[in-house]
Amino acid sequence: MKYIVILGDGMADEPLEELGGITPLAYAQTPNMDRIATEGRTGMLKTVPDGCEPGSDIANLSVLGYDPREFYTGRGPLEAVSMGIDLGPADLAYRCNLVTVEDGVMTDFSAEHISSAEGAALFKDLEARLPDVGLHSGISYRNLLVLPGGQGAVTTPPHDIVGEGIAGYLPQGPDAKILLRCMEESRTVFASHPVTTARVRSGKRPATMIWPWSGGKKPSLPSFRERYGLSGGMISAVDLLNGIARCAGMEVIRVPGATGYLDTDYEAKAHYAIEALKRLDFIYLHVEAPDEAGHLGSVREKVRAIECVDEIVGTVLDAVEGVVAVLPDHPTPIRLKTHTSDPVPFAVRGLGRDGTIAYSEEEARKGSFGLMDAVDFLPLLTGKKTV
Repeated sequence: MKYIVILGDGMADEPLEELGGITPLAYAQTPNMDRIATEGRTGMLKTVPDGCEPGSDIANLSVLGYDPREFYTGRGPLEAVSMGIDLGPADLAYRCNLVTVEDGVMTDFSAEHISSAEGAALFKDLEARLPDVGLHSGISYRNLLVLPGGQGAVTTPPHDIVGEGIAGYLPQGPDAKILLRCMEESRTVFASHPVTTARVRSGKRPATMIWPWSGGKKPSLPSFRERYGLSGGMISAVDLLNGIARCAGMEVIRVPGATGYLDTDYEAKAHYAIEALKRLDFIYLHVEAPDEAGHLGSVREKVRAIECVDEIVGTVLDAVEGVVAVLPDHPTPIRLKTHTSDPVPFAVRGLGRDGTIAYSEEEARKGSFGLMDAVDFLPLLTGKKTV
């Protein structure tokens, strides 16, 4: 038996007046997701346990069957594992965004999706000013800051405070002093940097500083094979998801043209998943685009991203015999431009039928699976209890 989970990051939303009072998922043309629902069964999934922040890290760990209350140590170390950074037992890794802050207000959590090359150039010059920390450039605005001997800090995701003053959200706790120093040094270095000058000249938002958040130490996850008796693979352009996969001993499958943004190569992801299922039992195919559209607050882009995910679903359904599931990890409502912890709709083909007529939040609430805890999702799909 083959299994594939197609996860559209942040697809779930609220009813929107501009869409006639329905959600983007219900409004979008999704004949293939609807096909999974009508040929299968649906329900709602609680992906964010009570007391946890509604991040993709928490939600995807839950969907993969790893209770974040037991296994989560922070987003930073998961991304460090994906990037091949060898964290020592005393090292603490923070996710480190390149952001745009203007007049003390968080204007853009991604510096208008600054390119990886521009980010690397900024980090290279910042590194010379901060020899006592580890700076690692990643993809676009997503980077890392590693503190040897770090003790942790209370931090805020920058995408949660777009449009707000940053003064009340600066790091607090044991590592706050050094993190604030790093942030101030980045302001100085970036202000007159050639990358900044070039971006301003071309009408783009510059990266004005770094923003470290979600720090932690290297996690230890039981292997995916140990838990489910299956070989598993991950397809994602996001370091976070690939880090979870590496920690779980899953194969990380790199797809040319996968960007982690709206311009990703959706069709290539589908074809790589189909090929990977010839040698693996399970594939987790993650698409970041709907979440990015939600953070932008763009209804048009979110609908378009959902429809592109549906094309992936169609390609997979035509080629794969087995259990196929589709779901988001969390909602990213257009109104809020950030994540919420509300349950998300899921649909599964291959585990019977329940008469659902379409795939949407409203229809899934009527589904025969009811409301489930996400850590029970893969045991349901695979019929295997976790060890």
